[in-house]
Amino acid sequence: MSSDPLRIVHDWLAAVNAGDVQGVLARTAPDVVIVGPRGTARGHEVLRAWLGHAGATFQTRETFGAGDAVVVAQHGVWRDVPTGEVRGEADVATRFRIDGERVAEMERYDDLHAALHAAGLTAADRQAESS
Repeated sequence: MSSDPLRIVHDWLAAVNAGDVQGVLARTAPDVVIVGPRGTARGHEVLRAWLGHAGATFQTRETFGAGDAVVVAQHGVWRDVPTGEVRGEADVATRFRIDGERVAEMERYDDLHAALHAAGLTAADRQAESS
């Protein structure tokens, strides 16, 4: 069975939004590369720690994809985990690389065009939203 990178990313984001740590990890390569505002890290333990304290949810605005590359333009909201109080929100873009059936790399960008460029994608790679 061939992988469907768009479905994998959609399912990964749904698990993040649901707070389903095990679901996120099951969809993520054990040696995943995570690049964000604080630098680069690797592995499930880093991702598990982020999921435990970030309180992040993401609303997908647009999705772009070709081959193993997917970029999702999103509105992110970060909440204090114990209180649920909003700590911040921003429009961001996340670049994903899929390896087989799992997310192997992800990188957050503040700019959609930079994320598309890094992924080797263009506006022509925009995908229709499925319901």
